[in-house]
This record gives sequence, structure tokens and C-alpha cells, in this order.
Amino acid sequence: MTKFSAVSFHTYFQIAKLTSFFILLTFNFGISQHCYWQMQVDYDINVKMDVKKHQFQGHEILKIVNNSPDTLRRLFYHLYFNAFQPGSDMDERSRWIVDPDKRVGSRIYNLSNEEIGYQEIHSVKQGNTKLKWNMEQTILEVILEKVLLPNDSTVIEMNFEAQVPIQIRRSGRNNSEGIDYSMAQWYPKLCAYDANGWHSNPYIGREFYGNWGD
Repeated sequence: MTKFSAVSFHTYFQIAKLTSFFILLTFNFGISQHCYWQMQVDYDINVKMDVKKHQFQGHEILKIVNNSPDTLRRLFYHLYFNAFQPGSDMDERSRWIVDPDKRVGSRIYNLSNEEIGYQEIHSVKQGNTKLKWNMEQTILEVILEKVLLPNDSTVIEMNFEAQVPIQIRRSGRNNSEGIDYSMAQWYPKLCAYDANGWHSNPYIGREFYGNWGD
């Protein structure tokens, strides 16, 4: 029968723990090297605001770094302000589901043209090439002229206009605290892309999920 002293058993136990730690560390490092990545998006946006009409013209330059292992042939953007219009998915949902957001209710449905929010796209370019695009309420689909390869980057230039809605939840104008503008997610924002693909869900009042960038 093999006998261990207290010291030798303790040393053996420490070596076993250390070996297991390095195996686990190596395994996790291998997973992170092959499976973990984030898209990088860097925005440069210039805006001219008309505070009397609560409207603004915007010029957006977006640099996208494709850190995924996939080739991208199209892009998806969020246009959140388009949710604040009668007949939008967010309006319909707020009026008909069993447990609606009490802050919304039928307020979107009753907005006038001067009170709604909107984001309209005038042009989209990749380099000097004008791109084709489709808009469905809060989602903009852009068809790339030049595909975006893994570990490559591209620049998308966009001209747009928007109107800030009266504040119903979180974002908008003239809130109950007397703030003129409380604006978040006000620009055409690239949808998140991860191992599950594009997260291009229409906005209905849930939380935001975005890419890494400046």
C-alpha cells in the first residue's frame, strides 16, 4: 500500500490543481481565439437641427470592421424614430397586447404629423457607388456593391433626415420635466451582428443591443 505524508499529499494536490488550471486556461483561450469576436463600428455624424420644426438633416460616415468569420453581402440598420408613428408595430402592439406598456397605450396612435417621429433615408453610398436599400418601418436593409470579407473593412456614407417625436418613452422632445430634447438612438444605427447572425428585429419598445465602436 502506498503511503503519503501530509506534506507530499498537499504538494501532489497543489500540482493537480495547477495542472487543471492550465488545461482549463488553454481550453478557454482556444475557444476565445476561434469563437469570440465583436463587430467594430465607428461613426462620424454631422447634424443640422431646426429647433422650431424639431427636425434635423444628417450626414453619417460609418466605418465597419468585419471581425466575424462571415462574408457580409448586406447590412441592416435601426431607424428607431419610425416606431413613433400611428400604425407602427410598436403602436399596434401597445394597443392590443394583454400587458401593454402603460406609458404608451394609444398615445402613438393619436400623434399628429407634427408630433410623430421619423427617419427618412435620402442616399446611401459605399465609396463612390450608390447602394440599393429597402426600408420596412424601423429596419433599413442595405445591399452592398462590394461584399465585406472577414477581417476587412468598408465605409458607408448616408444622408438622412429625421423628426424628433414628442416624448412617450425615453426618447423625444418636451418631456414632463421640461427638457427640450432627450434623444438616444436618434441616428441610423447598424444592427448588431454576432454568431447568431443579424439582430434586425423591428423596434417594439424592448432593450437595445449594439456593436462595439465609437
